[in-house]
Amino acid sequence: MEFTAEMIAGLLGGTIVGDKSVAVHTVSSIEGGKKGALTYLSNPKYEEYIYSTEASIVLVGNDFEPKQEVAATLIKLPDVGMAVLKLLEMYNAMKPQKKGISKMASISEKATVAEDCYVGDFAVIEAGAVIGAGAKIYPQVYVGDGVKIGAGTTLYPGVKIYEGCRVGENCIIHAGAVIGADGFGFLPKPDGTFDKIPQLGNVIIEDNVEIGANTCVDRAKTDSTIIRQGVKLDNLIQIGHNVEIGANTVSSAQTGIAGTTKVGHNCFIAGQVGIADHVVVGNYVKIGSQSGIDKNVPDGEIRFGSPALPGINWHRSFAVFKELPELRRRVSALEKEINK
Repeated sequence: MEFTAEMIAGLLGGTIVGDKSVAVHTVSSIEGGKKGALTYLSNPKYEEYIYSTEASIVLVGNDFEPKQEVAATLIKLPDVGMAVLKLLEMYNAMKPQKKGISKMASISEKATVAEDCYVGDFAVIEAGAVIGAGAKIYPQVYVGDGVKIGAGTTLYPGVKIYEGCRVGENCIIHAGAVIGADGFGFLPKPDGTFDKIPQLGNVIIEDNVEIGANTCVDRAKTDSTIIRQGVKLDNLIQIGHNVEIGANTVSSAQTGIAGTTKVGHNCFIAGQVGIADHVVVGNYVKIGSQSGIDKNVPDGEIRFGSPALPGINWHRSFAVFKELPELRRRVSALEKEINK
């Protein structure tokens, strides 16, 4: 399907610089753009590519002024990022949608599946499960006894939702994620072995949550592990039992959050962060990559390092650490002078 520059500018409220009749049928990065492609320039460090790209149309900011000739047609916009998001959402909505219930799916007679759901091959939906309107259950998904899946939610291939868990509306759970496996609870015995502590709770995932591939959210020992609305979890994240993550918090890949920890709302957790058990992380907290959090963090704080320090203290400490070899050399030289 083709769109002209005039059509795109009209849709986004942009101003055309160049040929308004030029058409595109695909999207690309600015450095890899080919004829017939739409691309964009939102980061100034990529400006050099706008002069060499073969893309037919480039979205740019209203304040962009080329330093040399640009072959592509430009569409100037107040917010390039939001414009690109709008276009990608439209493109995604136009893709063919999965429909129907496969004859090779195993659906319990005691399960409730809305008529307009998609259920793929070899998906299993157990007794008492309720699948909301417009949900998409891809092949080889397992939905356990009594699980509730909200309207508009998508479970990609291989997702496993253990018994009794709840997933809200308009969630996306990517391939291989496991929701509701047992929390890691064992009681040491005098002989050095362990007794398993039964994990009797569940997982509650509220609306508009996205969970990445191969991420695991463990069920609670009692009560619930809770992922609040709007949370975005990357791939390969481990959420322990009885954890609660506040609304609109975002976490990058390979983060691990140990049991009974509470993370506030609107936090940003970078990759490979480790948070110890029974810690309370406040609201609007930012934690840098590979940081280790073993103590409570107040609202609005920034943490770096392992064990993590307040942001400014970490930067000061790191500045000293870099100078240690030179400081050692100078101390040695001073010692020699004193000895003389």
